[in-house]
Amino acid sequence: MNVERLAIPDVMLFTPPRFRDERGFFFEAYTASKFAAAGLDARFIQDNQSHSHKGVVRGLHCQIAPHVQGKLVRVLSGAIWDVAVDIRTGSPTYGQHVSAVLSAENGAQLWVPGGFLHGFCALQDGTDVLYKVDGLYDRASERGVVWNDPALALPWPLAPGEAIVSDKDQVLPRLAECDPWYTM
Repeated sequence: MNVERLAIPDVMLFTPPRFRDERGFFFEAYTASKFAAAGLDARFIQDNQSHSHKGVVRGLHCQIAPHVQGKLVRVLSGAIWDVAVDIRTGSPTYGQHVSAVLSAENGAQLWVPGGFLHGFCALQDGTDVLYKVDGLYDRASERGVVWNDPALALPWPLAPGEAIVSDKDQVLPRLAECDPWYTM
């Protein structure tokens, strides 16, 4: 398995090898021992799936203590631009982001640990995203930052006016308006 620590080393990109033949391909999407050997020793307790049309933006979301949630994100069909933003107060990379294109074709998976905002935009119609989480959803612990916060300057791969954003995500605060949620 190819493991890449991104510019913020706590966020990792995993790309399992695919075995192809005339019938298609096979790969091991997740094997706990292999991920642990690569530095991701999480206990996943739930799988979530979303379906999105091209231009849909989901995020930027996180959960705070006592229900912090890390996510291992992969795409079953279509493609996304996936982003993680470090919001750990005291981190040398606070407010910085890393991103990757995840697709059904490339099979890459992004690990977004607790302490990071997570979001993505669908690059194709019919995009299905599956993410394994290591904590249950808790409405009282849910937090978020508006997807287009100018201070974050995220390079969303969308033309102006192309983003399709939920009413809930459109009214999230900017990061500067939020209390610290995580400390290092």
